Amino acid sequence: MISVQEEDFDHCNEYKFLKDNADSDGAIVTFTGLVRDFNVDGSVSSVFIEHYPGMTEKSLMDICSKAKKRWTLGQIRIIHRVGLIEASEQIVFVGVTSKHRNNAFEATQFIMDYLKSDAPLWKQEGTSNGMKWVEAKKSDEKAKARWSGDNSATWASPNKD
Repeated sequence: MISVQEEDFDHCNEYKFLKDNADSDGAIVTFTGLVRDFNVDGSVSSVFIEHYPGMTEKSLMDICSKAKKRWTLGQIRIIHRVGLIEASEQIVFVGVTSKHRNNAFEATQFIMDYLKSDAPLWKQEGTSNGMKWVEAKKSDEKAKARWSGDNSATWASPNKD
């Protein structure tokens, strides 16, 4: 299930949904991303996320389809918030169920790596100098490339661009 929404979400409710619908799956992995209060250029007070309705949801569904082709998965739940989101607030939720933990862990990382690179979402950061558009990071592309089997691409450290 995919949701692109302005409203915040309740992590506990999302986990409960996954657990209640996991059938015989033995693993649930969730990731919740928060708006960081910093970036390379300094402090960040908020972000403003824009999206293209319909296209964003389709892109997220395509990412889920790719994950289901790679791993045996049960439920997938993605929530991405749009609009104005303050620092330290929740921005994204990914939850995956599977019969085995490794599939659930890897699929969750895969979904996030593809979401960061492929989903049509555009971000501005609120800084002391006003709103500033955020460009794609090379580290996000490297993280995504590790799933392609290209051994020349290494997984990006979260502390590097």
